[in-house]
Amino acid sequence: MGTGKKIAAIALLIGAFAGFDLSVYSLFTKRCIDTSSEEMQKYSVELHRYMPFDGSSEAVKADTDMKLEGELPVLDGAAALYPVFSGIVNSVYPEDSVRFENGGFTADSALHFTNTRGAYKAVADGDADIVFCAKPNDEQLKYAEEKGAELEMVPIGREAFVFIVNKVNPVDGLTTEQVRNIFSGDITVWSEVGGEPLPIEALSRNPGSGSQTTMDKFMAGREQKASPWGAFGRSIGYSFRYYVDNMVENGGAKKLSLDGVYPDKEHIADGTYPLASTFYAVYRRDNENPNISVLMDWILSDEGQSVVEKAGYVPLA
Repeated sequence: MGTGKKIAAIALLIGAFAGFDLSVYSLFTKRCIDTSSEEMQKYSVELHRYMPFDGSSEAVKADTDMKLEGELPVLDGAAALYPVFSGIVNSVYPEDSVRFENGGFTADSALHFTNTRGAYKAVADGDADIVFCAKPNDEQLKYAEEKGAELEMVPIGREAFVFIVNKVNPVDGLTTEQVRNIFSGDITVWSEVGGEPLPIEALSRNPGSGSQTTMDKFMAGREQKASPWGAFGRSIGYSFRYYVDNMVENGGAKKLSLDGVYPDKEHIADGTYPLASTFYAVYRRDNENPNISVLMDWILSDEGQSVVEKAGYVPLA
């Protein structure tokens, strides 16, 4: 074989392997990167977009004369609730209480952001005074108990847990039983629920995240199982409504109705959406910071609830 033919053959072989590698990446590896995981959420949230005391940010602010002084409670919480607790800081904290360097909040900042798992650990360890999250899971409650932390959980607003698909998926709604059957592996093809004859890829979230804890409760004891053929079809995932709508580039995702009810603010407020849920401000009962009660009273006031509403959530009343 001549030199030119050898080079051509080698180039063809390299091209074939490159094409094979790209196909494997597109079909498998890329699909296995869980961009909806809690850790990915942490880095997907644009912190500067909701940075307190920044006139160019979208951090909300209440019309209030109340300003905290003295021992400031350190706030932390879930990714999806960051606009709420950043708005609280923006409304009643002194400007010099927030310190942000090298892409993160410093240890002496009154505002932190470590997501649901990190926040529950921080409040149990005493590294945060108040965290803003969905209800803790059993592991998080056990950790708090081991640390001798009795947690006070104060409802401060309402949200919805939603199921999402790509906007090109013709399915617009599912029943509770259909969703459970999909995520337990009993329904594996979209045509079984009115869609196309394509496999269903049922995505899951990291254990300990607020979304996964909520999903575990929704499944009512049934184990989540992924179809081995799901990567060749269309995906379905889950998260909290606000996060899907406002905080992550969702690539054309759409929210599904559940049991015939769409997860908009009206149906969350009146309780007709089946998975409308409450979120909480959580602190240790033995925390002696006197400003915790002051801040909690304000959060539950009309001014504090206006922060919840302005941030895009549903206030308590």
